[in-house]
Amino acid sequence: QVQLVEFGGGLVQPGGSLRLSCVDSGSIFSIYTMGWYRQAPGKQRELVATITSSYNTNYADSVKGRFTISRDNAKNTMYLQMNSLKPEDTAVYYCRTMRGGYVYWGQGTQVTVSS
Repeated sequence: QVQLVEFGGGLVQPGGSLRLSCVDSGSIFSIYTMGWYRQAPGKQRELVATITSSYNTNYADSVKGRFTISRDNAKNTMYLQMNSLKPEDTAVYYCRTMRGGYVYWGQGTQVTVSS
């Protein structure tokens, strides 16, 4: 059984920073690719960033240079450092992984960027 739990969302002013965390209860966390996705009101869920077991990263063009994805395998935790936040970054942020052909999602954490 895999359970993903996100932490760290909140309200921040434009230009501010937040760090999201995703704790994975499953075993052998280190061998799996993990990802952050987001869904804004009235929009489809979209990819934000992914990180492989080899620490290779991939980012959506809209967040490149502002967001950094990372992982701590000893803590079964993935992070998303978000800097220079913009109002258009407002969304529910989800972590995701795929194992054994199944896709697992966290419950999501709300990020609101507003003055």
